[in-house]
Order: sequence, then structure tokens, then C-alpha cells
Amino acid sequence: MRLLVLGGTHFLGRHVVDAALDRGHEVATFTRGVTGAPPAGARALIGDRDDPLALPAALDGWTPELVVDTSCQTRAAAEHAATALADVTGYAFVSSLNAYRDWPPGPIAGEQAPTWDTDEDSYGPDKAHAERVLGATLGERFLTARAGLIVGPHDPLYRLGWWLDRIAAGGRVVVPAEGLDQPIALVDARDLAGWLVAMAERGQGGAVNATGRAGMTTFGGLLDTCREVTGGDAEWLPVPEAELLAAGVKEWVHLPMWLAAATARTAWDVDTTRARELGLPSRPVRDSVADTWGWMQDSARPQPPAGRELPGLPPELEASLLAARG
Repeated sequence: MRLLVLGGTHFLGRHVVDAALDRGHEVATFTRGVTGAPPAGARALIGDRDDPLALPAALDGWTPELVVDTSCQTRAAAEHAATALADVTGYAFVSSLNAYRDWPPGPIAGEQAPTWDTDEDSYGPDKAHAERVLGATLGERFLTARAGLIVGPHDPLYRLGWWLDRIAAGGRVVVPAEGLDQPIALVDARDLAGWLVAMAERGQGGAVNATGRAGMTTFGGLLDTCREVTGGDAEWLPVPEAELLAAGVKEWVHLPMWLAAATARTAWDVDTTRARELGLPSRPVRDSVADTWGWMQDSARPQPPAGRELPGLPPELEASLLAARG
């Protein structure tokens, strides 16, 4: 079938293209053309989703039957896609847990939890708006995958990547004292990508919390796996949360994937029963970590997306914390 990937050159979209090609689809990607070409075998369509004429012009008679949308960043992009792609037989949309009005901190007991319904132009409300607009047009042919933490090869956001690099460097590594037993959940981009293609093929509809099962690992367990995979001699230096925050350490940013305890107690508690029922796979965490590290050995370190910095503990802040602990 003819499958259009909105996105397709960066991380998740790239894996979607690979999965669709492996399943025998004729694949095209639609991007602005600023992040490189799609994987070999897919045709590249260029245009700006915020322009209502761009997608119809780029398609130029090539009529997609299926869509996987990994790149909707604005309300206009969703509205234009709903107009141009109203007749497809399956549309899988990558939303976010941030579409939920009360996440974080959560918990999220199921997909019926309330989503944002404001006019605020920010990430979560924009994702929720896109869900409503596309769902109103496509009905039961529309699946919204509310993704959580995505990891794997080709990740440009450098969250898991920073930990792998830092742990591989060895020595004392600052970690949150109260955070090592923090349960976390993640989904491998390759698992999510293949599943999205399968859902579009089925014309599956509805909302799905598309992340790993709650408690699949802990923050400390993930760091231990990074140390095992990289073969480093890193030694954890647990620093109390109060000291980290007082020193200016930012949750999620300076210590990627770490949340302060008050938020973490519920933020990782997301019901993924429907995802499991619909067959979203969950490969072992070690495989995701090892494959990411393997990709990093052969790839340049990622450049941050426009307007954002890569995460990680600044060297001067790390030095200060290490010195304070003796």
C-alpha cells in the first residue's frame, strides 16, 4: 500500500520508514527538507506543514492510503493534514502523554483521563488539539499514540546518549540519592515504529498510552545497564535531591530522565493495558541500551533541534557537586 510518513528523516520517523519498507509498502516522507534525506527506498516530498497548499502540491497525484504522523508540532499542521488526508484508510498519530491535562505528575489510569482543551499554544495543548482535529475528520480510522519516553538508535535528544557517554568516561558520577529506585518506563523507537505501521494497516482507532509497562525498570537499573554495556568503571556518587536542586540542577535536563521524587511517584504510573492488548512490543531494556551505544560508536554526536540545548550536567556544575562531597 502507499504509506505516507509525516516526518521520516529523524529518529522515530526514520524507524517508521524502515518498518513500512520492510512490510512491503510504497513509502513517501513529507518534511521541510532540513534534517536530511529519508532512508533509501522512500521518496522524499518537501514542504512546510504550516502552509495549507504545501502537502497537496507535494503529493502531486500520489495518493496515500495510510499515514503515520510523527512530526505534528503546530495546530495548523494538524488542521492542514486533516483536510488533505481525510480519505486515507488508516492514520496513526504520534501524540504524547503531555496531551493529558494532569500529566505530569499523573498518574494516568487509562486513556479516558482528561486531555488539554485550552487555546494555549504549547506542546501538550497543541498535541491534544491535533488529536481532536484529526479524530473529528478520520473517526474510527484514527489512532492517537500517546507516547512516553522513547529511546533507541538515531535519538537526537541525547538523553540516554548523555548517560552512556558520561558513564563510559568513568570516575565518580553524580546521581540522585533518592532517585535510583525510581521506577521508569520507556519504549524503543523500533518497537513503536513497527507497531504504528501495523495499526495504520488495520485502520485501528482510538487512544493508546504507547509506552513501556509501569515499573519495567528503575532509574538505577537503567544506569547499571549503561555501565554494563559501556564497560566503564563509573562509580555512583549519590547526592540528596535537596542538594541537587539547591545547586541549580534541573530535573530531566541536567540529569536526563530524572524527576524529583514528588513528581516521580506518580508520573511513571501510566496504565498501558490497551497498548499491551493491541500488541505494542517491549524489547529488553538492555537491548535498547546496547543498540543505542553501538549506534553512537559509528555516528556523530547529535546536534540539538532548533531552539533547544542538549541535556546533560554542565562540567562546572558537576565539578562543584563532586567537590562538595569530598
